[in-house]
Parts: sequence; C-alpha cells; structure tokens
Amino acid sequence: MDTIAEFLTRIRNAGMAKQEKMDVPSSNVRVGLANVLRDTGYIKNFKVVKDGKQGIMRIYLRYNEDGRHVITDVSRASRPGRRLYVRCQQIPNVRSGYGISILSTSKE
Repeated sequence: MDTIAEFLTRIRNAGMAKQEKMDVPSSNVRVGLANVLRDTGYIKNFKVVKDGKQGIMRIYLRYNEDGRHVITDVSRASRPGRRLYVRCQQIPNVRSGYGISILSTSKE
C-alpha cells in the first residue's frame, strides 16, 4: 500500500469536508511531510500522540478567508509502480511558482 498517497488523499478529503482537524496513523515519513506542509503554511500544525503502537498524528488544517481549504490540488508524480528520477535542473515549477514540490534525495 502506498502510505504517502493515502496520507495526501486523507488531507485532501478532510479539507473538502471542511474538517478542523484529522487523525492519521503516524510514521517517520508522514511526520516529515507534515513538517514541510506546516513550514510552508499549508497546514496550521500537527502533533504526534503515542498510543503504545505506532502513534496517532493529529493534523490541524488551514483555510483561507473565504473558508476554502488552502490545498487545492494534490498529486503524486513518483509512485511505487512508476518511479520518477530527475536532475536538479529538470525539477518542474508547480503552479508557476505558487506551489511546492516535496522531493526526497540521497544527499544531505
């Protein structure tokens, strides 16, 4: 199962349903994605609650002044069935510079 796609889909669905917060199972990858989304202003905040298993992550969603969810479109380019490798010069702009791309790399 693709946990990253499931995570992004849950955020998109909760935003369309105008929920204030949502809960998802926690993992290191999801915490990393939530950090990026929080730092760029796409979610308000998140916290991880230990429950003796893998933990639960509560995400607080952000809406604009019109009451619309700030995340309008979510898509995943590289999937487990179709990996996408690009050089740094080939990284495309997202929404003419008004969106973000979250990339993973082997470099630190």
